[in-house]
Amino acid sequence: MEMKDQAIIVTGGASGIGREACLALAGKGANLIVADFNIDGAKAVAAEAEALGVKAFAYKVDVSKAEDVEALVEFAVEKLGTLNGMFNNAGIGLVKPFLEMDPASYLKVIEVDQHSVYYGLYYGAKKMVALGAKGTFVNTASIYGSVAARGSFNYNAAKAAVVSMSRSGALELAEHGIRVVGVAPGFIDTPILGEDESVKAPLAAQHMHNRLIQPEKVASVVAFLFTDAASAINGATVPVDDGFLSFKV
Repeated sequence: MEMKDQAIIVTGGASGIGREACLALAGKGANLIVADFNIDGAKAVAAEAEALGVKAFAYKVDVSKAEDVEALVEFAVEKLGTLNGMFNNAGIGLVKPFLEMDPASYLKVIEVDQHSVYYGLYYGAKKMVALGAKGTFVNTASIYGSVAARGSFNYNAAKAAVVSMSRSGALELAEHGIRVVGVAPGFIDTPILGEDESVKAPLAAQHMHNRLIQPEKVASVVAFLFTDAASAINGATVPVDDGFLSFKV
């Protein structure tokens, strides 16, 4: 088990990519903090992870609040004894035309999708350095961190910042034995899309294989990025987009 006894925090761990990442990491032997605002969902995922033979604890967190993320890091060390990394995955979307995107609508997404990644990196890395622990941060960016999309000015801005923070964080933290990388999913088949094929089909058509990406496909890449096999990947944001960024026309 490549990650046996490693201690990893996963935010947004109650569903979608976060849930699948928790299970993939648990499958590699990592002990987990499943953090989410949806505490019931987090508890359910923690139970699934424990069934794979690891320690897992649920924690309710509002990642848009610095003090909540700081407390999350402290909880992780209290329960797991150390900290070896964090999957900064929690995020939201709020689609509006730019001229209707008032400051409150803009900041709601920025605070969750961008500021939370800074909080995770800052408090997580400070704790790891204090403990003398080495490890990895993986941050969820998006294909929309590299290209524009109508109605998503806030989301585009936040995810572009995540790409940049992953790069800059890697540079700043390398001397402490800490890697920082990003992952940029394409269109993922999660419940947030609903069951309306008229919504899903146009998104799927933008991938090379004309289908939505299953969340476990992203999770497998995330889990790999935490392992020593990925130690030469640092500062980069890895697309998991079925060719969207390379071949979209």
